[in-house]
Amino acid sequence: MTKLSSLGLPFIASVATLYVYSFTYNVTSVGIKSGNVFTFKGYGGKFKFLTFWNLSIQTIYFALSLVNFVIGSNVPPTADPKRKTAIQKFRDCFHATIVFPTGMFVVMTFWAIYAVDRELVYPESLDKIIPAWVNHVNHTFVLPILLIEKYLIYHQYPNKGKGILVILAFALTYLVWILWIAYKADIWVYPVLKVLDTPQKAIFIFFLMLLFVSLYLIGEGLTIFLWRKTPKQKRR
Repeated sequence: MTKLSSLGLPFIASVATLYVYSFTYNVTSVGIKSGNVFTFKGYGGKFKFLTFWNLSIQTIYFALSLVNFVIGSNVPPTADPKRKTAIQKFRDCFHATIVFPTGMFVVMTFWAIYAVDRELVYPESLDKIIPAWVNHVNHTFVLPILLIEKYLIYHQYPNKGKGILVILAFALTYLVWILWIAYKADIWVYPVLKVLDTPQKAIFIFFLMLLFVSLYLIGEGLTIFLWRKTPKQKRR
């Protein structure tokens, strides 16, 4: 019997429900007096925040994982990989390259900057707009949820080079987006970027890119460690 067989389904169903509810509440209720999801706090709406990107990603992923239990497959590492359905293969790749590193990145960077000066990442004024439970779903619960899911469910990682390219492409896409917002609307999505000069911005951004790559590698290492007692599949 695998870890997945006894706890995986109720865990995934619970998390999917939490994220769907949180996403719906975020879109329909949070900051509604300041504009809708497309206009909240000016150009780009909520889509200018990596937190909202991540909430969307986690919601889609866990909903997809739930669907996978119904019409997909959950082939363990000990079984023939040819038995995997397309949805399971996509789920594994999505988890490895986007879901895990982005979720961990959001939690770690948010609380690290918050500890130094919350006004640089989450101004006190937001406490009147965003309920505490929403903040924790967005910036706290993500980490333990991803770690528990990684323990319960095996994910086949892609070729390391391809995986790193995917997460870097994602990170660069978001970087270009927020730089465009700064240029187009004179809005710095994160106040920390506004107070840094150009060389400091470059160093800060370079460090964040390295963090994305590091989190991808940590995710892969955790999977190998947690599932080390099972035969390792050959990656394709």
